[in-house]
Amino acid sequence: MARIYLDNAATSWPKPPQVVESMAGHLRDDGGSAGRGGHASAMGAQRIVDRAREVVGRLIGAEQPSCIAFLHNGTDALNTAIHGVLGRGDHVVTTVCEHNSVLRPLHHAERRLGCELTVVDCDDSGRVDAERLLAAVRPDTRLVALTHASNVTGALQPIEAVAAGLRDRDTLLLVDAAQSAGHARIDVQAFAIDLLAAPGHKGLLGPTGTGFLYVRPGVERQLTPLRQGGTGGQSDLPVQPTEMPTLLECGNANVVGLAGLVAGVEHVLEVGVDVLGTQIGERTRQLIDGLLGLPGCRLFGPTECAERVGVVSLLVDGYDPHELAALLELSAGVESRAGLHCAPQMHRRLGTSQGGTLRLSSGVFTTEDEIEQVVAAIAAVAAG
Repeated sequence: MARIYLDNAATSWPKPPQVVESMAGHLRDDGGSAGRGGHASAMGAQRIVDRAREVVGRLIGAEQPSCIAFLHNGTDALNTAIHGVLGRGDHVVTTVCEHNSVLRPLHHAERRLGCELTVVDCDDSGRVDAERLLAAVRPDTRLVALTHASNVTGALQPIEAVAAGLRDRDTLLLVDAAQSAGHARIDVQAFAIDLLAAPGHKGLLGPTGTGFLYVRPGVERQLTPLRQGGTGGQSDLPVQPTEMPTLLECGNANVVGLAGLVAGVEHVLEVGVDVLGTQIGERTRQLIDGLLGLPGCRLFGPTECAERVGVVSLLVDGYDPHELAALLELSAGVESRAGLHCAPQMHRRLGTSQGGTLRLSSGVFTTEDEIEQVVAAIAAVAAG
């Protein structure tokens, strides 16, 4: 039985062959530590890190490569931004659509620092109204934390409109691009985004253990680093350097992971974000159209693909989502995700907090034939 992988919202698979080759090549042929020496291996490792900063910065329209700090993953990047910005008693606006990578750091700041949290609702399709969100922003609001796309409903959020509404205020905008980077257009300068976090292992097609935080020039002066340690330079300073990216990076860089990330992002840039987004949109349209006619099958999120990414959540009458996921894998080799997807408030809003949903997420290598097989498998299970 062939494997049909539809869990790209968790991590993308397969990876482009050059991702694997690049990682193996560094381990086999180089293996040095970036910024830790002037010998050939160390310099080669530094070139990988520099190249990673360059291609990620180009992908999101950053002002300069130094705006990109590499961290352990998307969650680490979000924690770095949230805990680095917030102080005692600060007010934060966020939404019910957020992942726990945003909600848990915010609730931690609420308990530890007495921060005040305003959580804005969404509509039935999982979309947040920009005017409603901006109405919750106060003169003393320190941060707005907003996902670009929901990992439950797939709904794209109006980050450009929110950013425009914040342009003349002192409030910072943090965007979680975990479900959009690599296949939805992001231009941090045009959108006027202050902070943007993303993992490397989803739409950027790199390996796990990679992620980045974009920091708009000047915003680093408002950030307190989570960690302190060796940076490979300015070693005489008793404190962490204040400039990007060394403000947020310490210890040995994950050079082997960044070697894979370089190859993944170069593939995205070569093919084109719009092209990859269209490919995923076509498979998502095919999946939604196939499921809409099935009796007892309920879909969540926008029906228009222009308003969403390739994340489709569903329920089938008579089946627990985990049971449905197991049956689909046993009967047709479909690998999916069942449960709350680390987004509890979104599920409470949808009325699915008891068991969550089954989530199918297409990727850039998902084929038309695979979607046909998935629809047929769900139809067979539902009929049974």
